[in-house]
Amino acid sequence: MNVHDSERLSGLLESAGYERAADGADADIVVFNTCAVRENADNKLYGNLSHLAPRKQSDPNMQIAVGGCLAQKDRDTVLKKAPWVDVVFGTHNIGSLPTLLERARHNREAQVEIVNALQEFPSTLPAARESAYAAWVSISVGCNNTCTFCIVPSLRGKEVDRRPGDILAEVQALVDQGVLEVTLLGQNVNAYGVSFSDERLREDPTTPPELPRDRGAFAKLLRACGGIDGLERVRFTSPHPAEFTEDVIEAMAETPNVCPTLHMPLQSGSDRILKAMRRSYRAERYLGIIDKVRAAIPHAAITTDLIVGFPGETEEDFQATLDVVERSRFASAFTFQYSIRPGTPAADMPDQLPKAVVTERYQRLIELQERISLQENQAQVGREVELLVATGEGRKDASTARMSGRARDGRLVHFAPGTGDIRPGDIVVTTVTGAAPHHLIADAPIAAHRRTRAGDAHAAGQRPRTGVGLGMPRIGVPAPAPAAGGCGS
Repeated sequence: MNVHDSERLSGLLESAGYERAADGADADIVVFNTCAVRENADNKLYGNLSHLAPRKQSDPNMQIAVGGCLAQKDRDTVLKKAPWVDVVFGTHNIGSLPTLLERARHNREAQVEIVNALQEFPSTLPAARESAYAAWVSISVGCNNTCTFCIVPSLRGKEVDRRPGDILAEVQALVDQGVLEVTLLGQNVNAYGVSFSDERLREDPTTPPELPRDRGAFAKLLRACGGIDGLERVRFTSPHPAEFTEDVIEAMAETPNVCPTLHMPLQSGSDRILKAMRRSYRAERYLGIIDKVRAAIPHAAITTDLIVGFPGETEEDFQATLDVVERSRFASAFTFQYSIRPGTPAADMPDQLPKAVVTERYQRLIELQERISLQENQAQVGREVELLVATGEGRKDASTARMSGRARDGRLVHFAPGTGDIRPGDIVVTTVTGAAPHHLIADAPIAAHRRTRAGDAHAAGQRPRTGVGLGMPRIGVPAPAPAAGGCGS
């Protein structure tokens, strides 16, 4: 989500007349789009701001902006810790960035603008997409859950959903520009549609307040994406186990361009800890979903999120997590050591665990998941895979001249391109010959290579653009513009 927001920020700045700074060049504007989920995000931001202080001192006209979740949370704290910052803006008003930069330049003082409600859905803003072949598409922002470890709902607000027609129009616009793959984004995608009844009530006060929510809205959206000609791959992230319904599984299985992959956050395998987290499902419910997905989509690659060391977690609770991980056979997992996030209920809970205990458990979980990931990847050896060629993801041995791509199930594959002129954005078919915990190797000859419009666009340096903009004047470029002008975001 933050990556996609950064594309919006880049699009806004380019629409205002700025140009992206060349790699290694000193930018006139540096924008930090921040996260607040983990503690190290705070440390990383303020460390980076400190590194920029000498540059700002030597060039007072250079501007620094801080936005996103950490800015929404810290507000005036950013300027107290880094008074050389020019602009602080929140999650609900990213469209204000060009105006705030101009105002800070004109008034010669820092501008702080944090609003508490969404001003416009981010997808109405221009976006400078990073990829010619794969794109993010937001279907909702905000979250109505109250997980005790998570600060996102207080920073992003209640869930607001986009109308299906708006989403499909954006997807179509991307496909028209050559994009082959879209990932539908939401804090809880399978709650999609929850805000529609509220919207109808606002539009027509005579609407019955008990108007039922359309719980099938997300499954319908997936099926509608299946009807877009030229859209070859559809992914989504992230669903919530408590609201994951069988109609979504059916839509995944029956819609050819929906990829056989599912990211399903578990967080803990202990029912007692799940209750303390306010996660409204239990381990057996979670495992039941996994079984149903695999019954309908046998080769689905399932990934997850896990938190180690939640307040009060006992060795028995942790063992329950290991047991669920063993049974789930995740292709991979994003694992986190719990850290206190001020403003969340968990921050004030008793029985906060010692760091040494959390670290030791974390290492045991990593070792288990690495073993499972390797076994699951070794099971792919000998399988033919269709890859969407990427720009070079992950680490690979440069001496082999391998390229990288993503299989339909999301696995990263480093493959031998042979002598063909294969470009990022093209489609190739090859056979898996080796495996590691985090990637596959395909040194077999290329069985098929399809050149695509996305590959043409990548080779030409073209990137798709979406968003209607806000009709704002092209403000923001100082006169005269510096010879090495640019923006880094």
